[in-house]
Amino acid sequence: MTTTRATQQRISRITVVGGGSAGWMAAAALTTYLGKGASVRLIESEEIGIVGVGEASVPHIRQFNGQWLGLDEAEFVRRTQGTVKLGIQFNDWGRIGDSYIHGFGAIGRSLGPLPFHQFWLKLHLAGKAGPIGDYSPQTVMAPQGKFTSGDRNAAAGSPLADIAYAYHFDAALYARYLREVAEQRGVQRIEGKIVSVQQRAEDGYIESVTLASGQVVDGELFIDCSGFRGLLIEETLKTGYVDWSHWLPCDRAVAVPCASAQTITPYTRSTARAAGWQWRIPLQHRIGNGYVYSSRYLGDDEAAATLMANLDGKALAEPRLLRFTTGVRKKTWHRNVVALGLASGFLEPLESTSIYLAQSGITRLLSLFPNADFNPQLAEQYNRETAFEYERVRDFLILHYHATERSDTPFWDYCRTMAIPDSLREAMELFRSDGRYFRNGEDFFALPSWVQVMLGQGITPQGYHPIVDEMPEPKLVELVEGMRGMLAHAVAAMPSHEEWLERYWKARAA
Repeated sequence: MTTTRATQQRISRITVVGGGSAGWMAAAALTTYLGKGASVRLIESEEIGIVGVGEASVPHIRQFNGQWLGLDEAEFVRRTQGTVKLGIQFNDWGRIGDSYIHGFGAIGRSLGPLPFHQFWLKLHLAGKAGPIGDYSPQTVMAPQGKFTSGDRNAAAGSPLADIAYAYHFDAALYARYLREVAEQRGVQRIEGKIVSVQQRAEDGYIESVTLASGQVVDGELFIDCSGFRGLLIEETLKTGYVDWSHWLPCDRAVAVPCASAQTITPYTRSTARAAGWQWRIPLQHRIGNGYVYSSRYLGDDEAAATLMANLDGKALAEPRLLRFTTGVRKKTWHRNVVALGLASGFLEPLESTSIYLAQSGITRLLSLFPNADFNPQLAEQYNRETAFEYERVRDFLILHYHATERSDTPFWDYCRTMAIPDSLREAMELFRSDGRYFRNGEDFFALPSWVQVMLGQGITPQGYHPIVDEMPEPKLVELVEGMRGMLAHAVAAMPSHEEWLERYWKARAA
């Protein structure tokens, strides 16, 4: 049998450093798509544990779990004590007393070249339309506690045909579930703490790592999932970090689970506090809670006290403190190391993007997967795409803080008056003019997300697209209010979120 040059150059040994969601997602995906041609080993230590507070996701996880890894949705939800997430409810962000939902999926139904919200805008500015949340299935379903995965009998293009949704889940249980999947597919798990890293003298590439037991684990490609520490990408390769804390000033979080409430709501809740915001993530067996805040404006003890005073039920553990610096590595692929998860950077969990960014990095790595010669163009492309994605998510998060009228605390006064990136400033100015937003390339957050958050934060356009005036007002009212009536009727007939869980996805007692 003739061995081709391409076969000779293939990477055959991959070492993942660190477990958790990012590590086991990477291991499961790599072994699934590289087959038996490459061995995948994952090193983790039971002593170190994982951060494990990220328990909310975005709809892309359905594609990763189902289409990419072939996981059964019902089993995934049961194994992770999962619930449905239709979006995020933001309370007190624009002004104290304000509330809006950033729902997944489309707003209304586009007509010709224009998105639905442009037609809604004309009526809204004239006082003839309801709030934008009345025209999206998710934002109607969420506060009513309703859920269905979609109506197969709905007309083509109907917002009810395919309901976009994500999940809340226990991140530690997800990592455990993925570990089983990955090990069944051939991943070798190695228990131990890394005490030293060996580099090749000629080019600085990582050659191997040594464990406390003395075991040496080599590899051709290393995946750094070592968390904030960045054992390989930063401590060893000194890649550097871009600090964005002047735009996203929160640098700490205190987290605690509490007993479940009587009703399991199908959305995440984000409530603005004096120096940051509090999350509420309902699972089947408990509620995840946390206060993300700026240590410049609030002490740790006060943050913990505020969190503990605002729980739905009895606390199930002591509050856990996390420290972080918002930003991203200058390179997330450097030499033969690719950083994923918290090792690659950190954007606070305001829009639940942490697991998505790890997933996106894995997808990008598989697309640009190198041979053993490590063509530098592949790493350069990976780093360009990663930087772009992080910057666009960063801008979307800054929008929540900056577009506020709050000046009641020093924290909010700083956020309201701070200088922002030109890319965000231009987007806000354009939307304020006539409701337009142009998606920038592969921007993760699509038009409906920007529209809902801009409006929710109090940015009201002064006008609308000129084409809208070509539609007679009776037809405009029929289009816009017809959508509201149709959604209200359809959602009223849907089962409750808890009925859906009980029927299909409820975790049963062992």
